[in-house]
Amino acid sequence: MGRKIHPYGFRLGYIKEWRSKWYAADKKVYTDQLKEDLAIRKLVRAKVGHAGIADVRIERFPKQVTINVHTAKPGIIIGRKGASVNQLRKDLEDLTKKKIKLEVLEVGHPEADAYLVAESICQQIEKRVSHKRAMKQAMTRAMRGGALGIKITAGGRLAGSEMARREMVKDGRIPLNTLRADIDYARYEAKTTYGKIGIKVWIYKGDVMPEQRKAEILKQIEAAAAQAEAAAASSGES
Repeated sequence: MGRKIHPYGFRLGYIKEWRSKWYAADKKVYTDQLKEDLAIRKLVRAKVGHAGIADVRIERFPKQVTINVHTAKPGIIIGRKGASVNQLRKDLEDLTKKKIKLEVLEVGHPEADAYLVAESICQQIEKRVSHKRAMKQAMTRAMRGGALGIKITAGGRLAGSEMARREMVKDGRIPLNTLRADIDYARYEAKTTYGKIGIKVWIYKGDVMPEQRKAEILKQIEAAAAQAEAAAASSGES
């Protein structure tokens, strides 16, 4: 039996950080905030999922929730004169009953983002494009986009076969057991007339060295401290 671990969770605290940043000592508060995080992510993907949402990161401050939406098409989320982003912020405030600070961040290389690659392949499979063609094209684009290695697997009733099977394409290196290796991982499901086809994507983006990681952590701490001061100042004024 294979012993496998999620590439993101394996690197948490070393080169990766939590996608939700907050702390709750009380069990009920923790449960409520965890459910709220899941509801926030579900709402964002339901409202603007067509904009290529790569990730939704959440940070909590006193009386304020900061949501960073990483997208390949920020213009779609922002809308004309910010109308769409204002409506999304209002929907999130109605959901959480808290003040929402919404940041829309552009993904630099969407062709090398695991979630966007998996989503694109599934959309093509649902449109009856050959899974082999979609996987090979995505692999080629990712390598051209700066990835050092990529592995894509597809599982299910591929091409409408009666028995489910698994196929894989791979290019470059995927050092899954190296902690300093920056591995981006995602999975997505294509809903076809034959059933669900699962796509998994691993993308190797290079090594994150300790000195580089320390500098990033210091920048993040400074940014978090500045946001906390701003939130405290705004709550004091109100």
